[in-house]
Amino acid sequence: MNSGEVLGLVGPNGAGKTTTLRAIAGIIAPTRGTIAIAGHQLASEPVAAKQQLAFIPDEPQLFEYLTVEEHLRFVGRLYGVADAPARIPPLLAELELSEKHRALPTELSRGMRQKLAIACGLLHEPAALILDEPLTGLDPAGMRRMRETIAARARGGAAVILSSHLLHLVEELCTKLLVIHHGRTIAYGAFDEIVAERPQLAGRGLEEVFLALTSDLDPTSRQP
Repeated sequence: MNSGEVLGLVGPNGAGKTTTLRAIAGIIAPTRGTIAIAGHQLASEPVAAKQQLAFIPDEPQLFEYLTVEEHLRFVGRLYGVADAPARIPPLLAELELSEKHRALPTELSRGMRQKLAIACGLLHEPAALILDEPLTGLDPAGMRRMRETIAARARGGAAVILSSHLLHLVEELCTKLLVIHHGRTIAYGAFDEIVAERPQLAGRGLEEVFLALTSDLDPTSRQP
C-alpha cells in the first residue's frame, strides 16, 4: 500500500485479522510471501523495517511501574528520537493525557491505557501504522478525537492499516478495504470498486456488503 492510504482490514471473528497484523509487525513469520516496510524487507532488515513501524494491538501492553510520561521517554530512547522531550507534551495534549502524565497504568481507565499505547506508537512518527481495534474503551468524545488522530497521520503521509469491527469507522476513514475470511482474501480495493465488481451488491452500504461477502462461504472457494 502507498503512503497516506488507510486500509481497512475486516472479517468475521477468527478470519485471521490479528494473525495478519502480527505477521506484518514481524511477531510471527508469514508462511509465504514477503513483507516490506518503507522499502525495508522485514525478513532481511528487521530492525530497519520495525523502526518505521508502529503496531498497537487491541490489548495495551504497558509497563506497570512507568508513568505515562516515562513510557514515552522510554520509547523515545528505544527509537532514538532525539527531540522526544519536545514531542511528548503536544502528543499528550492531542490524546488528552496531559493531566495524567505522572499516573501509572493501574491508575488509568481502559480507554486511557489505549490512548497511552497509541501515543507510544506515534512518538517516533512511523511511516506505517497498524491499529487493531483502536477505539476499544473510548467514550464517544474520545472516539471522535481518535478518528481525527488517525486521519491526521494518514494526511501526514503514514500508511495506516486499521482493523476494526466498527464498520462505520472503517467506512469513514479507509480509502481501501481488505476483506478476509477463513484466512483468505475475499475482496480488496476501494469500496466502490468492490461493489462495481459485484453488481448484485449495488446500492448497499458497507455493512450489507460485508455480510454478503462473508456469509455462507466455502473456505476453499476464494483466492488465497
